[in-house]
Amino acid sequence: MRAAILIDLTRCSGCEACVLACKEINGLPPDKDGAGLSATKWTTIEKRGGLNVRRNCMHCVDPACVSVCPVGALQKTAEGPVTYDEDRCMGCRYCMVACPFNMPRYEWDSPLPRVRKCQMCFQARVKEGKAPACTSACPTGASQFGDRDALIQEAQARIAAEPGRYIDRIYGVREAGGTSVLYLSSVPFEALGFPTSVQSDPYPQLTWNVLSKLPNVVAVGGVLLAGVWWVAKRKDAVAREATRHNGETGGSSAPEAEAKKEARS
Repeated sequence: MRAAILIDLTRCSGCEACVLACKEINGLPPDKDGAGLSATKWTTIEKRGGLNVRRNCMHCVDPACVSVCPVGALQKTAEGPVTYDEDRCMGCRYCMVACPFNMPRYEWDSPLPRVRKCQMCFQARVKEGKAPACTSACPTGASQFGDRDALIQEAQARIAAEPGRYIDRIYGVREAGGTSVLYLSSVPFEALGFPTSVQSDPYPQLTWNVLSKLPNVVAVGGVLLAGVWWVAKRKDAVAREATRHNGETGGSSAPEAEAKKEARS
């Protein structure tokens, strides 16, 4: 099973049971400002477009954050969740730059800062076959946990059964190559603050497309650098030869040097 979460925004009451459940199971402190995702708030409810919009890590099928992490602190598990190992993290924050959904947060005020984000309760629940704490706590069924393919079929069935209730789009099926958190809505996603210009190809593929061209770039650049090096070395050799020649002739011109040589003989 590829674990995923389907969030039906038309069913969310905004009770924030998911937010509290996330904090409890992860031992997160109370919010300082009470708004938005942060290093101490991995799931949040935003009020947009007349809906209660739950946001947390999208757990991409092919995550950009994992592809850019130089030390393997972020991993895509076989079960689906994207996890984080703080013992490996070196604090480069490349993951924050790479994420097309702007999900990872950083402990800026900590002397030993970490990257923080939802891990879909992988170690505590999903690894043992249990649903994440957030979906288990949802009293309205707005969040549903299960196999990604099965949830996509469920979302398609809901749209077909109630076309007047939903827009004809399941957010997360193709975005960034697909995500493990899927959304249904009655309002266009761009009106809810979702990045709708996210490409459909996996973001790590962009990285590979660039890196695959590097051998040619390096080869051409190497030839050019070799040419520059040869010209510089040639100039140095000519300069040294001229200096040596002038030293032997006392700095005189060639005819003068020849005349002095004949006079000495």
